[in-house]
Amino acid sequence: MTDFLANSSHRLFQRPGLGLLRCILLGVTLLALSSGCQNEQDSDATYEEAPRPQQLVQHFQFHRDIKPILEQKCVACHACNDAPCQLKLEAASGLERGASKHKVYDGSRAEDIAPTRLHVDGHSVQDWRQQGFYSVLSTPGQTQAADAKASVLMQMLTLGYQNPVAVAEPLDERYRLGITRQSQCPTPDEFAEYADDNPQGGMPYGVSGLSANEFNTVKTWLEQGAVIDQAPTPFTAAQQQQIQTQIETWESFLNQPDMKSQLVARYLYEHLFLAHLYFSDIGVQPTPFFQLVRSYRNAPEPIEVVATVRPNDDPGRPIYYRLRPITDTLVHKTHIIYGLNDQRMQRYRALFLQQDWQVDSLPGYDYQHASNPFLAFAAIPARARYQFMLDSAEYFTRTFIRGPVCRGQIATDVIRDQFWVMFEDPAQEQYVSNEDHRRKATPLLGLPGEKSHILDLGSEWLKYQNKRNRYRDLRTRQYHRAFNQGLSLNNIWDGDGHNNNAFLTVFRHHNSASVERGWWGRNPKTLWLMDYPLFERTYYELVVNFNVFGSVSHQAQTRLYFDL
Repeated sequence: MTDFLANSSHRLFQRPGLGLLRCILLGVTLLALSSGCQNEQDSDATYEEAPRPQQLVQHFQFHRDIKPILEQKCVACHACNDAPCQLKLEAASGLERGASKHKVYDGSRAEDIAPTRLHVDGHSVQDWRQQGFYSVLSTPGQTQAADAKASVLMQMLTLGYQNPVAVAEPLDERYRLGITRQSQCPTPDEFAEYADDNPQGGMPYGVSGLSANEFNTVKTWLEQGAVIDQAPTPFTAAQQQQIQTQIETWESFLNQPDMKSQLVARYLYEHLFLAHLYFSDIGVQPTPFFQLVRSYRNAPEPIEVVATVRPNDDPGRPIYYRLRPITDTLVHKTHIIYGLNDQRMQRYRALFLQQDWQVDSLPGYDYQHASNPFLAFAAIPARARYQFMLDSAEYFTRTFIRGPVCRGQIATDVIRDQFWVMFEDPAQEQYVSNEDHRRKATPLLGLPGEKSHILDLGSEWLKYQNKRNRYRDLRTRQYHRAFNQGLSLNNIWDGDGHNNNAFLTVFRHHNSASVERGWWGRNPKTLWLMDYPLFERTYYELVVNFNVFGSVSHQAQTRLYFDL
């Protein structure tokens, strides 16, 4: 990010030999790919789902008795994209979906793989069986008692219960911890061998296990058929009506038929699809959260999610923006919140809809527009787009500091343990305020990663590196003309005197990172001074266009471009 270092005279620091270094990096990537391809042994098996025999008398209910145990003892690991064996226990549907031998994060695969997002890429247990997931609740062909005993879940819990972790002692060296640990995902037929080889490999892994009461509760529930009851609603009829009114208000706002409103709605969706949205005006407890999704059906019909890989991929036919309730257990990694209220809607209207601008035609979802949001949304005033992001700078910074892209040292080793973030004042930011500069810069602001085949890696990298370098030179000349005496503190956005998103602190915690409002700690060694093109490009490169199921080519392009 040397093109945007906080340097008052905007001098660019040149790095001798960087071209050679990048060539070496590309060569190493190709060698790693070759090694990864040779060792790849992912299973392509599909599984059948046998009905689980269920007893008429049920002593325990899933949501009342079982879910709290999973939340206390299992969900900390078995959630998000990092869930071992893709066994996601933050939702009942994840438990029913089961486990898979395929990895989500894989830095060595030659091609993109089909995504396996819970609630999106499969809509029934049988859908998931056809995608290689196998049951952890039952074993086909067994009697009811034998079925529960032979299930992967029961065998894992039993192995952990019989081999507990020593209390108040250092963890046995046989336990392998960390996100790079090689997970083993045994099916019921493979479990006996797994247990012989890994007596310490029961669940919960490496932590205090289930109490006798918890173990017997889960055991009885499994023996009686592992019935998953309907989740009770925590809201009264009056509260449900309040929530529904808010849903209808926002869905109506986002689905206006005129082209100006459609373009703004698409811009809002691509910037809020990752958020956990809540209605801050109504004060309902517990707070209900929602995800903004694209749907092929409009209200009042049920939501039919558009299951594209990226939020700016072509949906193929007309879509509607809908608010889908989040019923999963909330976990810190994905719980990046964003409030909706009347004040915010009025802000949207003032920023976008009440300004004097026109849309002659809506942008497509083709490569040219998907890789360059500055081109796709060129009709929307740049000042409005930048101010929209500044209004909620903490949220947007969190999406790429804490979101799916930020996982492991490959992601976090590009940032310091502690640094500050600030933003250029929109009144003086040159892309926003200078139309001629904006016209010249926009074609150069595209982002790599859309073409992810391994053979595209070299050509795509060189193309976008060249565009970035041309933009860097263009920007340098423009800032020298506009500020020939250098920048001052007046060029830094102060939040208009009231917005505490203006100054942020990022903390790195080895494999992960977090964002806080305000400047914390001592003066850092580095800081980010972000203008609109850098802020928007960072968001699109690391959030919108990043594919966790992508190939080594896609991930290398993303990582190398961010390092410029």
